[in-house]
Amino acid sequence: MIDFASALAGLPLVAILRGIAPDEVEAAGDVLVEAGFTLIEVPLNSPEPLVSIERLVKRVGDRAVVGAGTVLTTAQVAQVEDAGGAMIVSPNTDLAVISETARRGMVSLPGYFTPTEAFAALAAGATGLKLFPAEAATPSVVKAQRAVLPKDVPLFAVGGITPDNMEPWREAGADGFGLGSSLYRAGATTREIAANARAFAAAWAKMETPA
Repeated sequence: MIDFASALAGLPLVAILRGIAPDEVEAAGDVLVEAGFTLIEVPLNSPEPLVSIERLVKRVGDRAVVGAGTVLTTAQVAQVEDAGGAMIVSPNTDLAVISETARRGMVSLPGYFTPTEAFAALAAGATGLKLFPAEAATPSVVKAQRAVLPKDVPLFAVGGITPDNMEPWREAGADGFGLGSSLYRAGATTREIAANARAFAAAWAKMETPA
């Protein structure tokens, strides 16, 4: 099984498969891993998300950290763990969800928007932070927050991210990104997912290659 630190070092891009169905998820997982993705999230407002998570874990769990997004309750944390998921991603800063995730030894990536929420999340045991929605912020916000947040805490910008707009966020201090509709939309073909995944992986590699 791959751990979160290794996944982060490999490619710190979280594939968000909102709306994917269980019969599509294994093929999607295959092409994502082939493109270099090591972090995959199935939001719980997708069709039969726990079934998808279980199938993904069996298919690519040795090469990618698989988990759930849009996790809003501690009961859902337990359900995700029972399905084999190892990562809990939320749109909000719910201290009970964060602490329960940490108690279970799972990766906790809660959504936050302000320094107050960020520090509260970290105190509750968050593994990393998800700036959400990034569309409502700017790279300057990340730069200012990075001046006070612990240097070793991974910060992901999520919302409205495309291969063409990652660089300013990265320069400002974002450690990675959550990728939604620019990577996957419900009903997308495997070919489309693969092409989008390769484009994001290439954009990241270009940023990280010394000039």
